[in-house]
Amino acid sequence: MSSSRKTRTSKAGGELTPGWGLEAPLWTNGYACTAGVDEAGRGALAGPVVAAAVVLPVAEYAFNDSKALSAAQREAFAEEVRANALAWAVGQASAEEVDALNVLRATHLAAQRALHALHLYADALVTDFLKLDFPGPVVAAVKGDAQSYQVAAASILAKTTRDRLMVHANLYYPAYGFAQHKGYGSAQHLAALSEHGPCPLHRRSFKPVAQRITQGGLFT
Repeated sequence: MSSSRKTRTSKAGGELTPGWGLEAPLWTNGYACTAGVDEAGRGALAGPVVAAAVVLPVAEYAFNDSKALSAAQREAFAEEVRANALAWAVGQASAEEVDALNVLRATHLAAQRALHALHLYADALVTDFLKLDFPGPVVAAVKGDAQSYQVAAASILAKTTRDRLMVHANLYYPAYGFAQHKGYGSAQHLAALSEHGPCPLHRRSFKPVAQRITQGGLFT
């Protein structure tokens, strides 16, 4: 890994690849501690929204946006992030908070909780299009997790943390198959919702869940 502040952001032909290009203008303007922030679970029908904040030492890394990685790769890179980060933290907002606030505001709440748990003070943020309320500058880049090492790292931590939570939830609510689909709207999940109604982890404000709420169901 190199210690130079490289600003590589794309491959030949325009394909995005993580680097330090989003952070570089912030460094130039005197913002020394920039954190990457991303979330997982925003589109799920059940479980929390999870966000992570990461500050990495300047170097070259092999990881990428979590959606471009296999589950095994995500787990391996999550260990690398935790081992090498100058600071990292995870926050979440529950299904109840998603229903009470709406999913965007709950996502912002999870991100703020991650930032408050970070043991370094970040003076600027780079995100995957999360326009967070923050006292310093926020670079909310489209596909930020495919452009910034730090946002990619946050994406990996958020995704792996949330996946573990949903696998654990499967122990308590095995009828829904959370270990397989992690709360997203798969055919298996929708069929289980139709049969059993929602459990306490379901987001009742989401239409596919609301449509399947039945009186007298096991968990209603």
